[in-house]
This record gives sequence, structure tokens and C-alpha cells, in this order.
Amino acid sequence: MALDSLFKPFEFKALKMPNRVVMAPMTRSFSPGGVPTDDVAAYYRRRAENQVGLIITEGTGVARDASLNDANVPRFHGEKELAAWKKVVDEVHAAGGLIAPQLWHVGAAKGKDVLGKIDSPSGLSKAGGNPFTEPMTEEEVADTIAAFADAARNAKLLGFDAIELHGAHGYLIDQFFWDGTNVRDDAFGGPTIAARSKFAAEILKAVRAAVGPDYPVIIRISQWKQQDYAVKNAPTPQELEAWLSPLADAGADIFHCSQRRFWEPEFEGSDLNFAGWAKKLTGAPTITVGSVGLSGEFIAAFGGEGSQPASIDGLLERLDRGEFDLVGVGRALLQDPEWVVKIRDGRNDELKNFEREALGVLY
Repeated sequence: MALDSLFKPFEFKALKMPNRVVMAPMTRSFSPGGVPTDDVAAYYRRRAENQVGLIITEGTGVARDASLNDANVPRFHGEKELAAWKKVVDEVHAAGGLIAPQLWHVGAAKGKDVLGKIDSPSGLSKAGGNPFTEPMTEEEVADTIAAFADAARNAKLLGFDAIELHGAHGYLIDQFFWDGTNVRDDAFGGPTIAARSKFAAEILKAVRAAVGPDYPVIIRISQWKQQDYAVKNAPTPQELEAWLSPLADAGADIFHCSQRRFWEPEFEGSDLNFAGWAKKLTGAPTITVGSVGLSGEFIAAFGGEGSQPASIDGLLERLDRGEFDLVGVGRALLQDPEWVVKIRDGRNDELKNFEREALGVLY
């Protein structure tokens, strides 16, 4: 299977990538007190040196007290924190790479290091659960929207090449999408996915106003949640269109469509995966992601399951057909910063297994 499609340049607005490989965001708790270290900067630089087309950083918290629940996950506000991120940007650019921060708010996700009142649409962390905090007030919603916009503005000022909003996996933005955690009866809730998309749409509008028309804005979305792997925000193509079209209209340029296994079809009667359907329905570029290059899916990795290198021929066939535009690679790149050049050069015998221990190291 020819690799030409994977190593073809990609251009969209100000983003000019040399190939189609995106390093997927992966939480790395190596930033004590929320400040990225020199080791974090070197970790990202190694991927840039080895031809990753675009690096999307680990999730980094916006300026809300409870945006993060781990003190060793980086923040994206504060003088020290932003100065440290500037060093990350400079290191990646010095190696010829491109980088975007993933802007994050965990929402109703309990953790040992939560500061202040937890933000959530309705005080729920899962469908059918009991509220454990108060729903966000309209003032808190507005402040959170402003926090995302401020972070995006700072990302552009620091020289990042794009930004990504984390709207997936059952965190705050996704908690507004999900009818199991959003039971509000105001403008940010409602019985339809289109109504529950308003929070994300308002964030996107504010972000777009902050960064201007030509700055690339990515949003990561998922059907599955960490709280429920089987749930779907949009169980039909029609509902998927109702979900994503308002986001595209509000300023989303690229949809990063998270699946646990990229090869699984999203709806019956079609082989298209999540990214394939998102592109078909919106016309926007999409990123596919989910166990690329490995035999096992990533949730199992947290339980100790290892994975072996796997063929990407099926991925390349889909990319050749234009089902999606970009390919997110997670654990394969976490374990091995040289994964892209090994794939490019046919050094498949040098590809590494993924072991759980890699989660505790900055290779």
C-alpha cells in the first residue's frame, strides 16, 4: 500500500502541514503546579524533529478554578504558565514543526486536586446519577466561554499554529452535548442535540472573534464518553448533522473525530467511520483517530494491556478515498517519537510495542 496519501501536504487557512499525521492530545501529568517543564518542551520537540505534521498538546486548563482535577496537568493561563508554553512553541518551531494547544475544561470530573466549585451543566457527571454540585449559572457559563476565548487569543499571541477545543470524552463541553448530563431548561439545554450544542457554538464564536478569520480552530468530538462507552450524542446521520452544522457555522474549521477504533463504522448501512460521516455531512476537513498503528485500543492500556504494531493499510485505503483528511496518532507516538519516519521509510520491523509503562515516561 502506497504511503503517498499519508505524506501529501495539507493546507487549510494559515495551517500548512508537510504531511497528514497529527499527534493526538494525550494527558501527561509532568507539569508540576501546572507549569510545563523543559522536559515537556523537549518531549514535543522530539516529535517535531521526527516529522509529525501537527502536534496537538495534552489538554491544558483554561482560566476557571475547576478546569483541571490534577495539579500536574498544565494550565493555559498565568504568567509562568504561558512563558513555559512559549518555550514549548519555540522548541517545536526550531525543529521545523507545527503545534496547537488543546484547550480543556474537565467539568464534572472528580479528582484529588479540584479547586473551587465544579462546573457542570446540571451538576451531573453521568446519566442517571445524582447531582453532586450545583448547575452552572448563566454568569458562570459566560465566564467559561470568555476563558476559552482568552486562552485562544493567548495561543495565537504565543505563536501556536492553531488551537483545539476539547469537546469530547464526557468533559465539560461534551457534558453540555450529552442529554444524560445536560438537563437544563434554559438556552443552553433542551431536548435536541442542536439545542445542547449552543454552549460549544458560543465558545466557538468567541474564539473566532478572538483569533480572527484565518486562524485554524479545531474541535475534538466523540460519541463515546469515559462514563459510558456505548452512548451516542447522535444515533443517526440526521442527528449528527444537527449536532455538527451549528458548530461549523460558529467557527469550527476542522473536526477531530475520536473513536476507540478508527475502523469501526459509525452507522449501520455504511462503512464510513465517525470522521468520514462528519466530513460527508459538513464538508469540513476531519481528523480520524483511534488505535492507529496498534492492535489494541487505548482504554485497555490503562488497565495494563499492551499493544503490538498493526498494519495501517486499511487506514491508507480510507485516506486515499478521501473519507477524512488527517490522521491522529496517539499511543504509537507516545511510545516512539520516531514513528512517522519509520513508517515513511518502511522500517516497520523497528516499530515498538506499546506498554502501559510508557504512560509514566516522557520519551
